[in-house]
Amino acid sequence: MSMEWFNRVTGELQEHLESICEEYDKNGHMNINRGSKHPRIEFFVGTENDGRDYFCTLLFDPYNEEFYVESFDITLQQPTRIILDDITDVVEAVHESFHEFMDDESEFYYVDDEEEYEVLDDEITLEEIDVEWETPEVTAFQIDNNIEVTYQFGLDSANGDGVIRRVSRLWTEDGELFEDESTFSFKKEEASTMIAMIASHMDTMTGYDEMIDQ
Repeated sequence: MSMEWFNRVTGELQEHLESICEEYDKNGHMNINRGSKHPRIEFFVGTENDGRDYFCTLLFDPYNEEFYVESFDITLQQPTRIILDDITDVVEAVHESFHEFMDDESEFYYVDDEEEYEVLDDEITLEEIDVEWETPEVTAFQIDNNIEVTYQFGLDSANGDGVIRRVSRLWTEDGELFEDESTFSFKKEEASTMIAMIASHMDTMTGYDEMIDQ
């Protein structure tokens, strides 16, 4: 297991991205998370109230020493990996994801240099999910002052969809906090299938304790 390639790419990636894209230079940011079995680099743009909208996640397999992005094969109906062989592939993947996100984004984004909010399209309608949280934030895993993963369940008030909110927090030795938040929406009929799939494969999954012991 080696992190040499990961450290080399993370050291050069931001400079490469800024040099090829003025728009990314103004709005794009990246966050490095080394505290997982497969370290990752997350890319985002700033939003209102210091929020973040993530548009790309690069993962790194330290055993095979390769970067990859996760996708979903519609034909096979299963997740797939797209391997990024060199830093050129990495830069192109992030750059393409950034512009796809900016083209599709229907919300305001924050421009740090100008300190104002801009709209990407004159006819855009701002859409927000109004979630009624049915549970408090429940801790799924925790190591004091190191790692914390929490979940919260709620209902989308507009359509009754179930919403799962996951927050992963990692504290470095210097006390710096890295936080990753994501949500997942699903219909009632999907819930039982997801529960059954997870339950039938739990024995083959790797836990945090195994990750930390490595």
